[in-house]
Amino acid sequence: MSEESKRREALIYHAKPTPGKIKVVPTKKYASQRDLSLAYSPGVAAPCLEIEKDNDSVYRYTAKGNLVAVISNGTAVLGLGNIGPEASKPVMEGKGLLFKIFADIDVFDIEVDTENVDAFIETVKNIAPTFGGINLEDIKAPEAFEIERRLKEELDIPVMHDDQHGTAIISAAALLNAVELAEKKMDEVRIVISGAGAAAISCSRLYQACGAKRENMVMLDSKGVIRDDRENLTNEKSEFATHRKIDTLDEAMKEADVFIGLSKANIVSPEMLLAMAKNPIVFAMANPDPEIKYDLAIATRKDIIMATGRSDHPNQVNNVLGFPFIFRGALDVRATIINEEMKMAAVKSLAKLAKEPVPEQVNVAYGETRLTFGKDYIIPKPFDPRLIAEVPPAVAKAAMESGVAKKPISDWGKYKDVLLERLGSDNKLVRLLFNRAKLQPKRIVFAEADQLDVLKAAQIVYEEGIAIPILLGRKETIEALMAEIEFEGDIDIRDPKTEDENDCKNRYAEVYWQQRKRRGVTFYSAQKLMRERNYFAAMMVNEGDADGLISGYSRNYPTVLKPMLELIGLADGVSRAATTNIMMTKRGPMFLSDTSINVDPDAKTLAKIAQMTSQVIKMFGMNPVMAMISYSNFGSSGNEKASKVRDAVAYLHRHYPDLIVDGELQTDFALNDEMLRERFPFSKLVGKKVNALVFPNLDSANITYKLLKELHEADSIGPIMLGMKKPVHILQLGASVDEIVNMTAIAVIDAQHKEKIELENAEK
Repeated sequence: MSEESKRREALIYHAKPTPGKIKVVPTKKYASQRDLSLAYSPGVAAPCLEIEKDNDSVYRYTAKGNLVAVISNGTAVLGLGNIGPEASKPVMEGKGLLFKIFADIDVFDIEVDTENVDAFIETVKNIAPTFGGINLEDIKAPEAFEIERRLKEELDIPVMHDDQHGTAIISAAALLNAVELAEKKMDEVRIVISGAGAAAISCSRLYQACGAKRENMVMLDSKGVIRDDRENLTNEKSEFATHRKIDTLDEAMKEADVFIGLSKANIVSPEMLLAMAKNPIVFAMANPDPEIKYDLAIATRKDIIMATGRSDHPNQVNNVLGFPFIFRGALDVRATIINEEMKMAAVKSLAKLAKEPVPEQVNVAYGETRLTFGKDYIIPKPFDPRLIAEVPPAVAKAAMESGVAKKPISDWGKYKDVLLERLGSDNKLVRLLFNRAKLQPKRIVFAEADQLDVLKAAQIVYEEGIAIPILLGRKETIEALMAEIEFEGDIDIRDPKTEDENDCKNRYAEVYWQQRKRRGVTFYSAQKLMRERNYFAAMMVNEGDADGLISGYSRNYPTVLKPMLELIGLADGVSRAATTNIMMTKRGPMFLSDTSINVDPDAKTLAKIAQMTSQVIKMFGMNPVMAMISYSNFGSSGNEKASKVRDAVAYLHRHYPDLIVDGELQTDFALNDEMLRERFPFSKLVGKKVNALVFPNLDSANITYKLLKELHEADSIGPIMLGMKKPVHILQLGASVDEIVNMTAIAVIDAQHKEKIELENAEK
């Protein structure tokens, strides 16, 4: 995609369907006149008077306790510089989005039109009663230092300039672990810091708090080494001025143990790396291009321990590991400040987490057999679900122990449960899918690539590195549409109706005829079938010319399913195919089966659908907790519709005793643990969070999935085919571009998974 196309796509993303990235959503009922009278007049008077009597009760009766202001004047927007308050608003909205999806914190972004320090501080102080915390963002140094210092002194709510402290906290955690792996000591390592802005100063201070010595640090700005004999230094730069008589980065790097890059791209040469001490630690954090390219650095020094700000290399120093969880802990104990003790608690919590066994979900996201503490894993991954349960409690405890918490926590187990519940409020699974697919993209056939939405989806997966698309359809139509949407690249386009140049069609026809010649298929009829795109696509996958396929956008499900079952067939040991849909709900991903194929499955088929669904859930690194759904509960009806579900559960308990599954259950009991515990305490699902529902028939499954999708605006991924020999996935008629992209990621992961199983079987 050209730069102009990327620019236009970004503008469309921000402008449509609704301008901006965040909105206000009511948290109370408002349907009736009674609701409205409680929400506003006259009911609102009661909490107002309570707050007048006791200001602290504002946290009980309003959203203040979960509301953070992201405030900027747009003077130092990352990569853009001083662009002003209005132009910085998209960035601040983006920060608000990250607060919400990672820690369930609500945000108002505030853009202040002044570069005057006093005026900025006065503005923030005047609006502070609205908020439970203040996140300062993209304010230029040195003004940023004074603004944060004074606001922390003059306000009684948490204030943090993330540009300063976010990078410092994350990189300090990584540095502690890197120094340990390098078998060195913090109070002895020689550190070079390239950059002297707010982040560099804050990093240097925090490293000292972690044990580093100031006399072992050399800091550089755009003029070179900051020496104590230089004139006109700011107070912050003077703090880190060295007495050493050196001027350049080359000189500073000689025998250095650590390089911290917070400056610009490609300023570190291989020669500089070679001049560093044994087991050098290099954090090249300039974004998007680091101070030295990762591949070049690791090729230069085999003993290097390296981190960058990029997600496509190990050890990403990403502020999203810090600020959402630090504010979460601070808000939850109503801390009056984010102090050094709380920041250090976050550092130690992150460092400790990297040493603990990694959940399978994280291994799956990053395509690892097992992530373990070492040179390529010194800091937790942003996808790690443990972050919200580990970092906020550490920060909250530090606030309590340092005497700045106004609402101490006593039940830490309950608090962690509440934190984990917040995990379900976003689409983390989608990000996991894309990340996993990008690690090993596969060749995916788009059987209806002459449809504009299908082609747009193919363009996205190609440009994002999710898959290698193969486009099927009328070549002239596809090429014209590609020109229209500026889809550029070396793309394989095939037209089954004219595919003769490499005799692919005849080769496929020959294979198909040999397989089915004793079932009434002639070679001529086989040739004719290979002109049909779904037969051609299926044969491409069968013959290894593609790794998976996507179809179904323009044709009904049974029509597309028939050639898939006929040509590709079922996996060994599978008697019936099925499908599952993943719904992105507020409680987290929910798998619904079977949504597309089996009209009225018997008990054994239901059990098999449940077992196949559990395998898919595990493929995503999650533990399946499954409810078999019915209109009755545990034998309350003797009707055969209910008894077949009961029989399926009995079969699963007998043959798959380790699988967490129970039923028959009504949906509300399956999803409401309190109701289940009270009425059916014997259930295997008590105390567990159900993440899969297996329905008794196609009617109930399909209706439920589409109701959730349309009425609750729940994003859906699926239907995911279960039980097929090869990775083939059939879309719902008229699927959206996003749904096609999501299904492509599923197809890639399915192909990765099947390839892995084949390799394992071959090795046995």
